[in-house]
Amino acid sequence: MSPVAFHIFGLTVYWYSLCILTAFFIGFFLVYLEIKRHPNIKKEFLYDYFFYLVPIVIVGARLYYVIFEWNAYKNNIMQVFAIWNGGLAIHGGVIAGLIFTIFYTRKHHINTFRFMDIVAPSLVLGQAIGRWGNFFNQEAFGPVISLAKLKSLPIPRFVIDGMNIGGVYHHPTFFYESMTCLLCFTILIILCKKYKKLKVGTLSGIYFIIYGVERFFVEGLRTDSLMLGPIKVAQLVSVIMVIAGIIFIIVSLKKGVLYLEPEEKGRKMKA
Repeated sequence: MSPVAFHIFGLTVYWYSLCILTAFFIGFFLVYLEIKRHPNIKKEFLYDYFFYLVPIVIVGARLYYVIFEWNAYKNNIMQVFAIWNGGLAIHGGVIAGLIFTIFYTRKHHINTFRFMDIVAPSLVLGQAIGRWGNFFNQEAFGPVISLAKLKSLPIPRFVIDGMNIGGVYHHPTFFYESMTCLLCFTILIILCKKYKKLKVGTLSGIYFIIYGVERFFVEGLRTDSLMLGPIKVAQLVSVIMVIAGIIFIIVSLKKGVLYLEPEEKGRKMKA
């Protein structure tokens, strides 16, 4: 399997890059549609937010990966910039994006947790899409597994074929994560559309819990995990995410305001 999608004007375009860009564009479109329910959030804010967010998330994801894989880069610094070869850690991107979101929403006097709720479904869908970049790079896979066992699982045949690496088959952990992220996206969208009395912070809390639990177990299968001594970094961060998600939901239920406040509903009806 080639990681190269095509060549144009002498430039090489990689599947990995296409997956990441597709994730960002779809994420932006979904957030754009959702802010129509929130008249206090202007389109101009969203444009500027994503303009800054994209490079910040990419830098954060790459920096996180390089820090924990420093031995692989210390003798060839230029490879730090070769992100088309893979090496973007989702947790690093989420952390960088979260820090920027807190800063930017506070700067523009927008409720941070409400905006996080708006972004959460798009974020997890973007993660589901972005994971396919690992498939084309043949990375982020799990331990060896027999072909017969893979065929017994609900996995598409082309994914199974792509997991034949070096003559042996591996668990497609990227696929497990992508499908779970897609499920999480579906749950968040259903909650957002069907339940009108959600409290601010609920959707973000559910995202943190589902993704944290999923990533903890999937990371246990991966053979290329970033390590902090004997601990898999992603599992440690996943535990923190689950705890944060539980706190979000508890606080939102006790003290939170409605996801779509009554005055916002009234303004929307008058528009």
